[in-house]
Amino acid sequence: MDVITHKCPNCGGALTFDPSDQKFHCPFCLSVFSEDEVTAFEEKQKEAQMADETSVDTQTITEATEPQLQEEIQQQADAAAGQMDLFLCPSCGAEIVTDATTAATYCYFCHNPVVLSGRLSGQFLPNKVLPFAVEKEEATEKFLAWAKKKWFVPRDFFDQSQVEKLTGVYFPYWAVDAEMDGQLSGTGTSLRIWRVGDIEYTEHKQFAVTRQGKIRIKELIKNALSKNVQQKMVTGVQPFPLEKAVDFRSQYLAGFQAEKRDIEYEALSAEVKQELSGYAENLLSDTVNGYTSFNRTQRSVDITQQNNNYVLLPVWLVTYRADDPNKSAFYYAMNGQTGKVSGVLPISYQRLGLLSGGIFAAIAIIGMIVGYFI
Repeated sequence: MDVITHKCPNCGGALTFDPSDQKFHCPFCLSVFSEDEVTAFEEKQKEAQMADETSVDTQTITEATEPQLQEEIQQQADAAAGQMDLFLCPSCGAEIVTDATTAATYCYFCHNPVVLSGRLSGQFLPNKVLPFAVEKEEATEKFLAWAKKKWFVPRDFFDQSQVEKLTGVYFPYWAVDAEMDGQLSGTGTSLRIWRVGDIEYTEHKQFAVTRQGKIRIKELIKNALSKNVQQKMVTGVQPFPLEKAVDFRSQYLAGFQAEKRDIEYEALSAEVKQELSGYAENLLSDTVNGYTSFNRTQRSVDITQQNNNYVLLPVWLVTYRADDPNKSAFYYAMNGQTGKVSGVLPISYQRLGLLSGGIFAAIAIIGMIVGYFI
C-alpha cells in the first residue's frame, strides 16, 4: 500500500491544507498552491517516474493465463487488506501504526502528514470530499468558549494539554439522493357544532381524501464508520453544506486525519428505505389540512431513482478521559464547515461538592442569625 506525503513543488517539504484560504501551504518555504497546481505537479512527477521505471518482462506475463493472473491479483489484494496496519513514514522512515480504518494521519516522530492512499482507492475511493473551512485556531477558540460557559467542568478539560488534542478528522458518510412517487389516501372528517337558541346542531361530514405526487429527498446523511455508532455528537453537528463538496482529491487530507468506511451501503439499505418512505409520507400528510381529523387507509411510496455517494466530511474532535481508566470517555465535536458544536461535558464532582457545601454553610449561617434575633 502506498504511503503518500504531498510535497511542495518548490522545496519538497510536506504540504498541508489550510481551511482559511482553501489552499495548500508549505511550512518550510512558505509557498502557497492551489489544488490544480498541486495536482499538475504530481501528475508530472508520476509521468517522469513511470518513464524511468524498467518495463515488466512481457515473456513472464504471456506465460500466465488470464485466469491465473486474476487469481494472483485477488490473492495479493486479499493479503494486503488483512495485514497492513503498520507503515513506514516516507520522510523519516519511522513506523506508523494505524487501525484498519485510518486513511490519513501524522508521523508521531517527524509530524509529517501522510495519506494511506490504498485505503481510499478502488471500491473505497470517495466520490466527494467536503474540505475544512474552520481552521484550528478558530476551532480552539470556540471550544474554549463553549467549555468555559459550562458549570462544574473539570479544569483540566480545557487546559493546554487537552486543547492540543483537538484534531481535524474526515469521517466517512453515505449521502443519499432519491426521487419517489408517493400516494396517500384516507378519510377526512369535518365536524361543526353551533347553537340556535336552546338547540345545538352538529354537522358531521366525511370526505375521501387522496394525495399523490413526486417527492425528492436530497443529501440524506448516514454514518459509514462503525466506531462512530456511539458518538452521537458526530451526528449532532449536522447538517453539512454538501453543495460545497468537491470531487475527491487526497491533497485535501494533508494535515488532517481521515477514516475510511467500514459500513457498506447494503447494510443500511433497509434503514434508508424506511427513512425515505417516512419522509415522503410526512410530506404528503402535511398537505392534508382543513379537516377535524384524518384517518389514513392506504399509502404507497415507490423509489424511482436513487443515487448513493461515498463522501468524507470534516469534523473537529477532542476526547477527554479522567484519570480513572474505567470511566467513560467524553467527546466534543465541531462541524468543520459551519462551526456547529455538539458534545457531552464531564462533571467535576469535587467542584460540585464544594459549591453545594458553600451554599449549605451560607444557609446555616443565615438560619443562625435569624434564630438569634428571633
